[in-house]
Amino acid sequence: MHAEEARASWLERFPAGFEEREVAGDLELAVYVDDVPADLREADIADVAPGWEQRWRSFHRPVVVGPLWVGPPWEEPPEGLTPVVIDPGRAFGTGSHATTRLCLAYLLELPRGSLLDIGCGSGVLAIAAAKLGFAPVGAVDVDPVSVETTTANARANGVGLDVLRLDALRHRLPESDVAVANIALEVADRIAARSATLVTSGYFADAKPSPPGFVHADRRTDDRWAADRWRRK
Repeated sequence: MHAEEARASWLERFPAGFEEREVAGDLELAVYVDDVPADLREADIADVAPGWEQRWRSFHRPVVVGPLWVGPPWEEPPEGLTPVVIDPGRAFGTGSHATTRLCLAYLLELPRGSLLDIGCGSGVLAIAAAKLGFAPVGAVDVDPVSVETTTANARANGVGLDVLRLDALRHRLPESDVAVANIALEVADRIAARSATLVTSGYFADAKPSPPGFVHADRRTDDRWAADRWRRK
């Protein structure tokens, strides 16, 4: 398995974070858990030294995208930047992944209006949008943990979001001027957003979704990942 595919797979399985290092030219991934996944071989399991519970924090590093500083609550944002403080908890999205950075870069340029974050995870995109002046801002996810995490992060950042639990492939999505979906390719390819502008990401640059009702307007790439901007037909 290629390194990027391995990282993507582990991001989905262990959104709270994992460790990676190069060993003899190979990529080694390590995750610290109490309950060992059933598909791991016994040879892949090892005891770790005390204090591992805090080691994962070192892998959540702040990032700066334009005027935005996105980082965890144990880091101090610098003066002059707009802080988006994200405690990832058990949901995906810390700001450091290339797909999140690509989506944030698009949000910086789009006209302000209402916005919907589809598959909100930790809520990083919705919270950043609210701080950039989009309003009202909604966030939806099928995962109850993501809904809980987004709600908590929004409260910590002092922004108001309309956070709902729903399945974007089965339920009617709220209307918005802009929708952003940093999600799996198979979901982005079928999402029926009710928006004038749609931003999708979460997939490699050699793939391209075809969301129904939209025409392609722009594409950007970062570290083999891609984001696309679409406009309503």
